[in-house]
Amino acid sequence: MRLRKKTRERLFIASFLAGPLAVYIVFVIWPYIETFGYSLTDWSGVAPPSKVVGLDNYVHLYHDSAFLHALWHNIFLLIFFPTITIILAMFFAFMLNVGGQRGGVGGVKGVRGSAVYRVVFFFPQVLSVAILVILFQALFETNNAGFFNGILIKLHITDDQHPWEFLNSTTFVMWCILFVLVWQWVGFYLVLFSAAMQQIPRDYYEAALLDGAGRIQTYFKVTMPLLWDSVQTAWVYLAVAAMDAFALVANLTPGSNFGGGPDGHGEVLATYLMRNFQTKGEAGYACAMGVVIFFITLILSLVVLRLTRRERLEY
Repeated sequence: MRLRKKTRERLFIASFLAGPLAVYIVFVIWPYIETFGYSLTDWSGVAPPSKVVGLDNYVHLYHDSAFLHALWHNIFLLIFFPTITIILAMFFAFMLNVGGQRGGVGGVKGVRGSAVYRVVFFFPQVLSVAILVILFQALFETNNAGFFNGILIKLHITDDQHPWEFLNSTTFVMWCILFVLVWQWVGFYLVLFSAAMQQIPRDYYEAALLDGAGRIQTYFKVTMPLLWDSVQTAWVYLAVAAMDAFALVANLTPGSNFGGGPDGHGEVLATYLMRNFQTKGEAGYACAMGVVIFFITLILSLVVLRLTRRERLEY
């Protein structure tokens, strides 16, 4: 009787999971499988593939300097984007929650006006990519009307005749992309870390205060260990975002057909993939890039989860 009841319960649960699972398989898993298959063909993207080329597309990727160049740009974002975003988000979240602490029991609190600051920091998240592009194209504009060039002129770092070419510079274009990405995402992870910090009992901070700990010691000895799971999750998601950045790069950077910056110095894997797929008609080659991006992202996520794994602290 008990076995029959458990069977009915399992069937009941499976009936609810079958629909979402089927949708996930059809719209997520199956396209991945098709992409793997198309990457082994000489497909134009229009007619069905008629010629199987095996691993030729992957061999071509290894010798494609433009692809390797774009890969290095993604590695640049992988190194700096998650690191800077998490450091800034953790710092601001700490200040908004316990940064205004004072000595004595019950003296743990955030800086004055922390509720307003949360809204201000989160504001970039409600802006679409199109608005971000228009905003930062104006800020990076290559004349004295541009915000950043206006500041540089006021500081006498440059003049009206020699404005800095931010997005048109082979040196600065990737740093500009990094700046926009960090500006866009810091607020989201600030709210994430802030919510996690609010779950930490205030007794821990009060005990640290009574022991004479300062802000820096409190941050590293109390806050960081108890928020490690949130930091680990943030790192994975930011790494995935760093491997994409297609919409921003394609619209923000100069260049025909999905941007790419001057001489490809702002190119990332996603924009190079789309350029080969839609402009050059090399869809099979683009699918091979998609497979490489998939495995890089998968391996990277597993490595991050493995290296950042530590014993969970309960509170």
